[in-house]
Amino acid sequence: MTALHVRLAVPQPVDFTDQLRLAIFDWDGTVMDSIGQIVASLLVVAEHFDVALAPESARHIIGLALPVAMQRLFPDHADQYDAMREIYKQHYHAQAHAPVFAGFPELLHDLRARGVQLAVATGKNRPGLDRVLAQSGLEDLFVITRSADEARSKPDPLMLQQILDYTGIPAHQAVMIGDTSFDLNMGHAAGMPSIGVLWGAHAYEELAACEPMSIAETVEDLRQCLLGVGA
Repeated sequence: MTALHVRLAVPQPVDFTDQLRLAIFDWDGTVMDSIGQIVASLLVVAEHFDVALAPESARHIIGLALPVAMQRLFPDHADQYDAMREIYKQHYHAQAHAPVFAGFPELLHDLRARGVQLAVATGKNRPGLDRVLAQSGLEDLFVITRSADEARSKPDPLMLQQILDYTGIPAHQAVMIGDTSFDLNMGHAAGMPSIGVLWGAHAYEELAACEPMSIAETVEDLRQCLLGVGA
């Protein structure tokens, strides 16, 4: 048995399809392969303002609302945050469209066919979310989406509470799915189970510390968690 298999032995994929009515997804690093673009844009900001920034530090704040991320990465530049955000947006928008992770469109369609409602809770702002939803071609699959400028930044649970209120589905019949501790801690704060995914921004150890119901190494693992083994 390899070290990787030992590391991933707990938690195991869980089939909870009998009670699942609502699946809530983070976007960047969970549905869309945009981590590299976000990190590159933050590094451009740091270079423009002559601030030392390690790529791993930039990667680690993904999932937070951009104003909160700027405060964490550049605490001594409060008077320049507006200019920093503008440079970030210009660089991010100038890049090619980030793709959706392979297998995700099929997973979302199959969840809808099973009667599971879908939602998004993201650190993006509304204009940014609407743009990438349109680019992905998946926007019609989601019954509701929430962005950080419509609530509070993760891990505050307000986005999830708004989604639950809109759908009328109780927290124990919903699940929060994301690639960062911010996602999983948000789910915990809202009283709902969570699933971590390993193809995004945060490492296994950080996700496991949040005690999710499962951690998926691949999209196929996530499919098994949400739709059952053999789905």
